[in-house]
Amino acid sequence: MFIKSPMNYIGGKYSLLKEILPLFPKPINTFVDLFAGGLNVGINVEAKRIIVNDQINYLIDLYQYLNENETDKIIEEIENIINQYQLSMTNVEGYNQLREDYNSNLSAEKLFVLTCYAFNHQIRFNNSQKFNTPFGKERSSYNHKIKENLIRFCDKLHDNNFEFSNRDFNEFDFSRLQKNDFVYCDPPYLISNGSYNDGRRGFKNWTLTEERQLQKILDELNDKGIQFALSNVFYHKGNENIELIEWSKKYKIHYFNKTYKNCSYHLKDREAKTVEVLITNYE
Repeated sequence: MFIKSPMNYIGGKYSLLKEILPLFPKPINTFVDLFAGGLNVGINVEAKRIIVNDQINYLIDLYQYLNENETDKIIEEIENIINQYQLSMTNVEGYNQLREDYNSNLSAEKLFVLTCYAFNHQIRFNNSQKFNTPFGKERSSYNHKIKENLIRFCDKLHDNNFEFSNRDFNEFDFSRLQKNDFVYCDPPYLISNGSYNDGRRGFKNWTLTEERQLQKILDELNDKGIQFALSNVFYHKGNENIELIEWSKKYKIHYFNKTYKNCSYHLKDREAKTVEVLITNYE
């Protein structure tokens, strides 16, 4: 049974783990989760060392907090915050006060509680890097399932050799990687914009420039004999990532929607559906 991240992160790969993980090489010495996001992939990978990287420092700070503290202590602190602000599925005043206090004095545990009660459990910041997700009235709360996921997630963090890195993918030091190390990339999708990569949240936008920079990095890893896998989409809601399709032809393409394996479908079908792939430089 896979561990589900307690973070509801846009583009999370939990639902695809049963298809993605069997495609990873074995054994893995160092696993690099270059765009960790909700960490659904990294938390379920078997490797001697797992490097969790993301440009969003608040995420990395949260994972470090979960890694460095005992699970019982984390649960106690979270539930104390919930009681302090009298949070519920209807108490918008308590939520707004917590959000204001968090933005004035950042703390990882308060950020986690905010995500529990935020609309769709989303993590969203404005251009001043202030948490601004609205209250998820009658929709979101800290519940038994989130608590269960959090406990399993923390226990796994405590049992494995995790390292944390807050770097833009262009600044990550790949020079120390060797044979049997593996880099997994789940970047923002160029043709499927989310709130985390629209350039209006205080963090770096994802454009064709970043897309090409990442492709260049992966080509260089391939030249050095370092294995990688890239999650992405070829088609989404009528959009086509032509450059990615052309670049990927020199590598192995794994289609998660088997209907599109041969790409012999009509335009009307392509416009209605998403074609998600995993691109690897190994068989």
